[in-house]
Amino acid sequence: MRHLFPVTDETAAQAPGGDTEAAGVDGVAGADARTGREWALAELAAAYAYPARVSGPARPWLRANMVSSLDGAAQHEGHSQPISSAADMRIFGTLRALADVVVVGAETVRQEGYRPARARAEFAAARQAAGQGPAPAVAVVTASLELDFSLPLFTSPLVPTLVLTGAAAAPERIAAAEQAGARVVIAGEGTGVEPARLVGALAELGHTRLLTEGGPRLLGQLIAAEVLDELCLTVSPTLTAGDAQRIAGGPSVAVPRRFGLVSLLEEDGFLFGRYRRS
Repeated sequence: MRHLFPVTDETAAQAPGGDTEAAGVDGVAGADARTGREWALAELAAAYAYPARVSGPARPWLRANMVSSLDGAAQHEGHSQPISSAADMRIFGTLRALADVVVVGAETVRQEGYRPARARAEFAAARQAAGQGPAPAVAVVTASLELDFSLPLFTSPLVPTLVLTGAAAAPERIAAAEQAGARVVIAGEGTGVEPARLVGALAELGHTRLLTEGGPRLLGQLIAAEVLDELCLTVSPTLTAGDAQRIAGGPSVAVPRRFGLVSLLEEDGFLFGRYRRS
């Protein structure tokens, strides 16, 4: 893993024509990047830390984590794993470990076979110091509540799974979710969820470090509602062709939303970017 942006002394030493004498033994203080040194989880956590909190009530911060092929596909044959990598999965796990809650659409739960988030010993002390539980909750966004409540996501999570839905959702499906052990949270007036209400409802539960893993339809709704603060995007050095979804779907916004590049990492041709709303 190497840090491409912001530019650091190490980045400059790795660049063509860089100051190899300043780079260290054999001119390769940046040799870790060239030999593929795997970053420690603590390094990844520092690189992806949520914005520092200031005095007063914590402001919710919603980030998304998505992967895309070079030709814009968010999936291959319905799954993201074929365009992912080991480094991408380390970042995936780190982002989960930093979050209070992972927000995901019901279709993605069904397609990707979501399981409960697990506690990780490497992050236990940091989570405790931040006032977090042992693992993030998973919050499933659904209008129909047509979910398999016998799955481990609902029957055996370390932290109770949340089901986000609208006030007009079918009462019998709400009852089934609650009977399975899920906590139902109303975040919309109709059957569906309203993005701003979603963020507010989770904040009221004490969840202000928010992470969404999509899918594309949910991410598109969050973008259109202007509630997304940050995008963590992995660009996979793969081409898929076909008609796979992009990372965000749904209606187009009237004016493209501008995000600024915060950092850019690279490993094995994969690019890991962080973008924040400008």
